[in-house]
Amino acid sequence: MKLRKLYETVVANGIDADPRGKKTVLKTLTKKNESYKAMKKEDREFFDTESLKNPYADTRILHGTGDEEIKTVIVGVDMEIGELLLADRLTEKGQKVDLVIAHHPEGKAFANFYEVMHMQADILNKFGVPINIAEDLLEGRIKEVERRLMPVNHTRASDAAKLLDIPFMCMHTPTDNMVATYLQKLIDRKKPDTLDDIMNILRDIPEYREAAHNNAGPNILIGSKERTAGKVFVDMTGGTEGAKDIFESLANSGISTIVAMHLSDEHRKKAEKHHMNVVIAGHISSDNLGINLMLDELQKKGSLKVLPCSGFRRFSRFK
Repeated sequence: MKLRKLYETVVANGIDADPRGKKTVLKTLTKKNESYKAMKKEDREFFDTESLKNPYADTRILHGTGDEEIKTVIVGVDMEIGELLLADRLTEKGQKVDLVIAHHPEGKAFANFYEVMHMQADILNKFGVPINIAEDLLEGRIKEVERRLMPVNHTRASDAAKLLDIPFMCMHTPTDNMVATYLQKLIDRKKPDTLDDIMNILRDIPEYREAAHNNAGPNILIGSKERTAGKVFVDMTGGTEGAKDIFESLANSGISTIVAMHLSDEHRKKAEKHHMNVVIAGHISSDNLGINLMLDELQKKGSLKVLPCSGFRRFSRFK
């Protein structure tokens, strides 16, 4: 398929799997378009018009016209200069690579990926946290992440892709949406009684089973195997970790257990203070699951040869 079609399919599937619900996502796009129309002409020069149809700032074509025919892709969790050189070397050796796909954002998609964090407020609201509290607590955290990104040399990999003339894209939040929705539906359906039941559910999934064999499998961060799971919140999308003070509101809304990709020590202490159970599914393994689910959807649109690397293992559910 064409690069543009592949990219648009990723965005569309991200919207379909968005935990906020498609209606809410389309509402945010409508507001974005209204803001653009009201913008002064001199400000439009610096506006990313791609955001008028793609609600995920961390998902972009970083190099390529969009007209490239894509048959073979090399895919990984972190695709930087080394992986781009690997793609170029493979092409030299006769294994042509048409596209490099990164999960974690690079280039301009990394510079402002904090913008996707706003979606966390609507997700938290769906789980019972009042929207005013969710938005207020997230505001400071989003500014913190924005400040952290300001000094970063974010164009290194995308510059290399241009010099090598290798089509390059990243797909972050759309794949995170897919894993969050997949796991939430699975856990809601299986109704685990204990944290051990949650662990067993995760270990039955190929990506987490593979991670466990590599000493990076799911683990219980707060709680014990015998603890009651209660109401479970799968927290795996929205750019990065949210506000550390949100755990009190989650506990007050009836959430007993959080299943997350990762949790900083500062966040862990806050969760512990409010008696939350926390199961860490695993960061790279969760990214693997989301990428695999997305690749399955892409395979429905056209034949793709996938070369996995950089922490990614291909497990297909596509028949």
